Amino acid sequence: MDSQLFETFQIQDLELKNRLTMAPLYLGYAREGGMVSDLLLDHYRLMAKSGVALVVVENATVDYPTGSGSHRTIRADTDDNLVGLAKLAETIKQEGALACLQINHAGRFAAAAMEPVAPSAVEAFGRMPRALSTQEIKSIRQNFVDAALRVKKAGFDMVELHGGTGYLLAQFVSPRTNKREDEFGGSLENRQRFPLDVLNAVKDAVGDFPVGYRFLADEWLPDGLKLAASCRFARALADADIAYISVMGGTYESFFLPEIVEKSKQDGYMVELAAAVKQAVEVPIIAAGRIATGTLAERVVAQGQADLIGLARVLWADPEWPEKVRQQRESEIVHCDSCDICLQAIMQGEFAYCVQWPEEKREALEAKHE
Repeated sequence: MDSQLFETFQIQDLELKNRLTMAPLYLGYAREGGMVSDLLLDHYRLMAKSGVALVVVENATVDYPTGSGSHRTIRADTDDNLVGLAKLAETIKQEGALACLQINHAGRFAAAAMEPVAPSAVEAFGRMPRALSTQEIKSIRQNFVDAALRVKKAGFDMVELHGGTGYLLAQFVSPRTNKREDEFGGSLENRQRFPLDVLNAVKDAVGDFPVGYRFLADEWLPDGLKLAASCRFARALADADIAYISVMGGTYESFFLPEIVEKSKQDGYMVELAAAVKQAVEVPIIAAGRIATGTLAERVVAQGQADLIGLARVLWADPEWPEKVRQQRESEIVHCDSCDICLQAIMQGEFAYCVQWPEEKREALEAKHE
């Protein structure tokens, strides 16, 4: 197949074998307490074997439990998990994909925390987080640095800072969740200060090691971060030599709004966000959001809306998606049917499965879940 999707692409000094990546997707497959499990290794082995060039592993916490979205969020805050992380990186790379680990602090969405923290005391799902002190902000920045160094030591090819989904880095940028009156609040220049400080501190620590960014372009909330402001933030990331920007829209507070539920059923529903960010910067852009067909993926790249395609639930529903597209067998793709049962399971603290899978695969997953 003569396709730009299957051409090589460069991210700094790393060559990707094609334009397809696995976008991070939390499924609850780690052990209780965030340790790497056999089930998690099996999952990422399958994702890497799919033929994508880069696998971005779901968010790993930089601060457990204060920064953890759940008790099954992978941990990058402790050397106790280094062996597991190294196995995870090796498992992915053995299947011919580059390996990246996303690191995160969940902030006001930290379900594992007794007392969540955030830029400001803005309620989230009935819980009121405590506003961070300046000293705590500096401590969390160091937590990101320490976690990034573990990612590098574990043998991953790059690290991604999670500034999406309304987590802590995004909470600082958003005018909805950042009501601070110090140097970290107020103007966009102040609100973007903390994530830029984190990026610069991480880059100083890891040296010649690519650092990407999961990027919230629009919260899809009336009083939230909008595209015009986020594009200005994207330019600041580019100026700081970010390796790539992986664009997304929405947060846990907007995902289940009726209009967003309908929007998310449309193929390529986040592509316009990626295209807008790409117009603002000259660094590689990853587009995601139900890019369900090779035809659409090809068009996104060919029209210059993005440089790379991020596949999350699309790839999880059918790990043979890249090969079926390459061999022009798109009619055989098993598509995510937008039922959101997997997302609902995650929101309830359970592990996810796809209703499109055969029953025996689901049973095997349940039997192996720890």
